[in-house]
Amino acid sequence: MARENGDTGSGETWKKQVDDIKKVFDFKEVLGTGAFSEVVLAQEKLTGRMFAVKCIPKKALKGKESSIENEIAVLRRIKHENIVALEDIYESPDHLYLIMQLVSGGELFDRIVEKGFYTEKDASTLIRQVLDAVNYLHKMGIVHRDLKPENLLYFNPQDKSKIMISDFGLSKMEGSGDVMSTACGTPGYVAPEVLAQKPYSKAVDCWSIGVIAYILLCGYPPFYDENDSKLFEQILKADYEFDAPYWDDISDSAKDFISCLMEKDPTKRFTCEQALRHPWIAGDTALCKNIHESVSQQIRKNFAKSKWRVTFVHCCPLSLLFSLHAACLQFY
Repeated sequence: MARENGDTGSGETWKKQVDDIKKVFDFKEVLGTGAFSEVVLAQEKLTGRMFAVKCIPKKALKGKESSIENEIAVLRRIKHENIVALEDIYESPDHLYLIMQLVSGGELFDRIVEKGFYTEKDASTLIRQVLDAVNYLHKMGIVHRDLKPENLLYFNPQDKSKIMISDFGLSKMEGSGDVMSTACGTPGYVAPEVLAQKPYSKAVDCWSIGVIAYILLCGYPPFYDENDSKLFEQILKADYEFDAPYWDDISDSAKDFISCLMEKDPTKRFTCEQALRHPWIAGDTALCKNIHESVSQQIRKNFAKSKWRVTFVHCCPLSLLFSLHAACLQFY
């Protein structure tokens, strides 16, 4: 039914060849769709195990082969409890199939809104898991480049479920050739040096984690403008505030933590290791006051899925970034 195809030494990725993927898996339902891929809930016939199968038509890969091969190369290297794992790869005459670990707990914002009780400590615990996973990636020389709440999923529906990082479509291995200078990511989460088209490093992920932490504590983004040029100007200047009344009940320690990550100068910005040692993460300075009502209300207002899911920038030149409205940018 399937035959293994080992590494050839020429960069070809290990795959299992199959004439019909449905001889191996029962496809159940579509979990999501992108510009050139579809993710399907599937059950492996031999074992009964459930997976998320990313189905990529080969005709859609024309000219993008290096991108998917890069994603596979990264996924095959990593194994961490807070990162969605690549379990297997199948190839048919017409499709490439990435067999991914199934996570069933839903998206980050949905879970927060559904909660009746939510605190700084909850946010700190969540960010610690993200930092731990990204620190692991950085030690391996891998930069995610698209950290955002939509790419943070809960492993299962349980209250104490761990968080999982997904979507490595824009990830990059440092030292793998060209210097990273391509403007890519999601506008509200990209670091200033990315928009400035300066050579950048793994520090861009730390900036994104700071933006996520900011949103988790107030429910709205630190940078926002209907006009893209003005939005990018805010980011380039690192022009953000801890506005009253939304931040009045948030600890100074939390604000300091965010400021250390959302530092304009990447050489002064906290690394993941430094952030993991900050009192808001490693100590007891994260408050236990319920901030659910305020945060969930702002999340509903500012992150309506129909409004925010389409603000994706896929490795566009800076000139294009500044000339296109975010809602027209390509969603991957």
